Amino acid sequence: MWLNNLRREPGAIDMSLAGKSVLFVYYTYSQQTRLVVEVMADALRERGCEVRLARLEFTDPQYAGRFSSFPLRHAYRDIFGMVLPQLRGVTGQIVIPDEARDSHYDLVCIASPTWWLHPCMPIRSFLESDLAGTLLSGKPFAAVAVAHRYWRDDLKILKQLGVKRGGQYVDGSHFTAGGGPVDSMLALFSFLSTGVTKDRYLGIKIPPATLPPSYVGQAQAFANGLVDRIAEASIV
Repeated sequence: MWLNNLRREPGAIDMSLAGKSVLFVYYTYSQQTRLVVEVMADALRERGCEVRLARLEFTDPQYAGRFSSFPLRHAYRDIFGMVLPQLRGVTGQIVIPDEARDSHYDLVCIASPTWWLHPCMPIRSFLESDLAGTLLSGKPFAAVAVAHRYWRDDLKILKQLGVKRGGQYVDGSHFTAGGGPVDSMLALFSFLSTGVTKDRYLGIKIPPATLPPSYVGQAQAFANGLVDRIAEASIV
């Protein structure tokens, strides 16, 4: 049972959560996933949790070069060049921050942008590492998928990989920029190739390329639901 209506004064520390530790493991390129993670982290800190962030660094010599700067230098080539590696579940070299090398956390949250329907290569690489097994074994974890439109497979695979590493899945959420199948893709190409949001691309009207303002409230609500679950476990 989720305790979504715990009574507390605004801004008051929830003593049932004092000292509880939460780790966010994430990767971001366009900074949308980072925005979601930071909102969630702030919400958890306000509840009294100790929160640490572990942003993965993508260093693979074959794939990482295209993501070394924003926007992409060769958007079409770089984006379509990731189709097969992503759909095949290829992994690559990453740098894992020290924060993710501890295993004492009460909750781990894995957040990934969606690359060609799947979790991005850096996140998959982490979740298939031995270190992820050490971190997640017997540990509650949550998953967050950030997508332009199609998020379901991303979230499903995040759950599967975490469970495979011994984690205990708590819940998941997704954040999308919106738009239809065609115009959302055009908005993505526009944003990744120019670095700015535009109203039109190739003469076609497109939706906003970044997350809508409502992501803030959604991220706060999801984070509070997660820590309510921790509070419930502490009471029980």
